[in-house]
Amino acid sequence: MLAQALVEIAQFHLIGEEAMMRLGADLARAAKAGDLILLDGNLGAGKSTLARAFLRSLYANPALEVPSPTYTLVQSYEEVTPALHADLYRIRSAAESDELGISDALETGIVLIEWPEHAAHLFNEATLIVRLTGIGDSRHAVIMASPKSTARFLRTLSIREFLVLSGYTEANREMLFGDASSRSYETIHRGDDAPLILMNAPKTPDGPPIRDGLPYSSIAHLADSVTPFVAIDQALITAGFCAPKIYAHDLNKGLLLIEDLGRTGILDDQGQPIAARYQASGALLADFNQINWSKNVAVTENSVYAIPNYSRRALLIETELFTDWYWPETRGEPASEIAKIEWRAAWNAVLDSLAGSEQSLVLRDYHSPNIIWRGDKTGNDRIGIIDFQDAVFGPSAYDLASLARDARVDISVELEASIVQAYVTRRYELGPFDEQAFAKSFAIIAAQRNAKILGIFHRLNRRDDKPVYLKHLPRVENYFGRSLGDISMAPVADMLKRHRFSFPGWSP
Repeated sequence: MLAQALVEIAQFHLIGEEAMMRLGADLARAAKAGDLILLDGNLGAGKSTLARAFLRSLYANPALEVPSPTYTLVQSYEEVTPALHADLYRIRSAAESDELGISDALETGIVLIEWPEHAAHLFNEATLIVRLTGIGDSRHAVIMASPKSTARFLRTLSIREFLVLSGYTEANREMLFGDASSRSYETIHRGDDAPLILMNAPKTPDGPPIRDGLPYSSIAHLADSVTPFVAIDQALITAGFCAPKIYAHDLNKGLLLIEDLGRTGILDDQGQPIAARYQASGALLADFNQINWSKNVAVTENSVYAIPNYSRRALLIETELFTDWYWPETRGEPASEIAKIEWRAAWNAVLDSLAGSEQSLVLRDYHSPNIIWRGDKTGNDRIGIIDFQDAVFGPSAYDLASLARDARVDISVELEASIVQAYVTRRYELGPFDEQAFAKSFAIIAAQRNAKILGIFHRLNRRDDKPVYLKHLPRVENYFGRSLGDISMAPVADMLKRHRFSFPGWSP
């Protein structure tokens, strides 16, 4: 009866209803539209309990009413990812199952079926089969998955194993969010304990080589594991800054259990910047850039992480996202090879003037999504820092440029000036400071970052099917235009003029 393509991926001995519910919730964390999930087992084996937990977890609603569809046959849940919960116990022939809308539901959502043996052909189409045996408080579950779904369902089960080994056997998992990378985050609840955050960051496979036999991620020094996060986290905490404590980790599997610093950020309830919080975040960077950061950070007793330099090669490859993605998406045709050569030459000339600029640890994504405001704290402890695994050593102006030209929220020219001034004022308080050199570095690195982001947002849409980032493009174009008027950006501005580009606040 079982399709040859499905393979057994796990077995569990489940004691009590709570264990069955945890399994259902864990499986929901890996489910996606197009999944046909069959719950196979005798009466009283726990199918409905598992289905109920699955749906409540899927929609992050522990109070969701999930009635048994035994008499209605089908129960629909129209959410972000719609689900169809069907019970085939009362159908008389396999043909009747075709009238339940299962095929249509799979086009946009998840289908969860109890008593699938009454429509045996479904076993050949299943994504996942959970076979339950036993009764009462003792049940046994065998889980089988299709080849295409095996990795993601194994991943969610390995997260539960990690929680068990970390002392969180009975913890509840709640999806928090995913970001522009392959990472995702969950809130972990255990009784009355303070919630923790689970970072799910599987090792990222290398992409195709694009230059000198290396993939983009290697050239741009993007983290491919959680090891850099652990290293930078420890460096920040040791230096007196607020980063999440790490309570458990599995470096090989890419799993971390970390402190939840809270949900309050530096934006108000309408998503607008709170000036005082941005200014405080800018002033913190002045203290940050005064630290004599070590380039080698201990991760475990036997391993050290070497923080990479933000090399010219890395800075250049990032700017090329503009010609690789932004250019063709806005011009309707790829940039010519000559144009690409001109672009690289212009940026090389600009980066020449960065030689000798002040260097520091660069967090690389220091802006509103990654800054937590802790209003009950004082000094720099008010500001929690997250998402820093791609940190490098580079121009100290970089993080201030990330903040003062926040890609996720409109920062007016006036607010940008006040953020920069908060930084400058604090730098002078701390000792000698070359404000003119810093301003030049700021203009260049702000342009470099926003040229990169213009390409990234188009790449996220076209390659990764994440169109939500396109809404930020007008803002980033505006930021890029602010930089092009600076004299230090003349080589890039001249190249763009020749190709008749224009941006808000700057035109050829």
